[in-house]
Amino acid sequence: MHLVHASAGHRQVARIVETEAYQGPQDLAAHSARGRTARTEVMFGPPGHAYVYLIYGIWHCLNVVTAAVDVPHAVLIRALEPVAGIDEATHGPGLLCKALHIDRSLNGTDLQGSMLWIEEPRTRIAARVARSTRIGVDYAQDWAKKRWRFYDAASHHVSTVSAAQRRRGMAKSATPTLPRHIRAAKS
Repeated sequence: MHLVHASAGHRQVARIVETEAYQGPQDLAAHSARGRTARTEVMFGPPGHAYVYLIYGIWHCLNVVTAAVDVPHAVLIRALEPVAGIDEATHGPGLLCKALHIDRSLNGTDLQGSMLWIEEPRTRIAARVARSTRIGVDYAQDWAKKRWRFYDAASHHVSTVSAAQRRRGMAKSATPTLPRHIRAAKS
């Protein structure tokens, strides 16, 4: 799916290539495990809304609320593959929010609205979906072992891809592929 942000006449589009699921309030890695607070109120609201929060005082993160009212489940968008209107890095939750100008002002936004939404792309790219444990939640005891991180193993925009792999992947995707008969003629 694509994440789209439209603001001030500018449209940014990116393919979602990495996510992590959180199943509060039992999930000790979920913000909602600490109960209903001003910060987590959106997570307890209706599904299909953005839960945007600030971490480390500098990075915004975007989650999609996914369960019924009063059931605080959400999915963190961890990495995006730029499609249109994005010139900055998107291979991490803070980086993608910075690149798409997503901040706390979008907290609670209905993701079926006209400012920030998720849409099906016109052309689907086949994904090699892989899964692993979530990142940075070691404090969550057994919940840290949940394999609730899902990503496209073929994308060089996934957050855990090395900088060298990312550079090679970006260079390869920027190189136009010549038809086989032209490649053969040049050899």
